[in-house]
Amino acid sequence: MFLTNLKRIGRNGLLGFLRNGFISFTTILIMSIALFSVGMIMFTNEAMNAVLSQIEERVDINVYFATDAPEDEILALKKRLETLPEVKEIKYVSRDEALAAFRAKHKDEASTIKALDELGENPLGASLAIRAKEMSQYETIAKFLEGKTEVKEGERSIIEHINFFKNKPAIDKISYLSKTIKKIGFALTLILLFASVAIVFNTIRLAIYTTRDEIYVMKLVGSSNWYAQGPFVIEGALYGFTAGLIVYAIFYPIAYWLHEPSLKFFGNFSTLNYFEANALILFVVLILSGVLLGAVSSFFAARRYL
Repeated sequence: MFLTNLKRIGRNGLLGFLRNGFISFTTILIMSIALFSVGMIMFTNEAMNAVLSQIEERVDINVYFATDAPEDEILALKKRLETLPEVKEIKYVSRDEALAAFRAKHKDEASTIKALDELGENPLGASLAIRAKEMSQYETIAKFLEGKTEVKEGERSIIEHINFFKNKPAIDKISYLSKTIKKIGFALTLILLFASVAIVFNTIRLAIYTTRDEIYVMKLVGSSNWYAQGPFVIEGALYGFTAGLIVYAIFYPIAYWLHEPSLKFFGNFSTLNYFEANALILFVVLILSGVLLGAVSSFFAARRYL
């Protein structure tokens, strides 16, 4: 009996979904726009994370040492830095390596190379390039290094200059932009979801009104509340399921079309690669969001008006 009633509820829900025509089309359209914004937020968040990751890879703290700084003291400081939990990686560049890199960089500038040769000695000091595990940890490392630049009585500092957070302004701007985009996207999604709920709610209310005589007869012959409400919940879930399928279907051509532009703009982020790598997750999110949105809206509408 339970399975029989379940089949009847499903059939009646499908019939209600098919017979509403233009109302069903409008409801699916609004829900599709809402679900599309959900998918776009997923793509946007991943793109912004990719941009931030690229910038983070280029950010470090560069410590430049005096030309007469003993190498053993520099390496001793390097070992102390490596014990800090915030430090991810340290690259040591000796004076000779710094000079070789300088010559290679300015090999086409004859006057610069000539002036360097006339000095007769290496004017460059050794350096350390320090990378933190997280962006927020650079300040802790910088404070540790600042203590090493102080000249104490009877001592001298081997550190000549600390280049702290060279790309910090760019990071702050990207982080602010990322947060702003997320907030705008979240607000837009909430508005569209609210509009979808209102549309589905009113669609089910109209469906209940047009089938009020059938519902009245079912109640007279002893039908339970869930048997009367079930078809409308199924109908709402079908709206969401259809909208989810439509949005998922159009995301692939959009991701394919934006493949090259996204690579050029974001560097290592491709909309097509992201879609292919997260196709199943995207499908589940869109379909599940659509079904829940439609079913829950219909459930409350049916409870309210039945």
